[in-house]
Amino acid sequence: MQTIKLQIADSVFEKVFYFLDNLPKDEVKIIENSAVDDLSFLEVEIEKGLNSGISSKSSEEIIKNLKQKYA
Repeated sequence: MQTIKLQIADSVFEKVFYFLDNLPKDEVKIIENSAVDDLSFLEVEIEKGLNSGISSKSSEEIIKNLKQKYA
């Protein structure tokens, strides 16, 4: 399943939401707007990975490496 983020003008929001809401529920899930920014989400995902025991790096090391590579 793919995830996209849309920025929709207020003037068409209701029309777009109506369209999305009427698609098959098992194929489209509407995720409410959240105040979580992309970096915060990434940190949570990294913590999940660290807790799994797969990586020996700390989340700080991973975030630092990602910032160096992509920022």
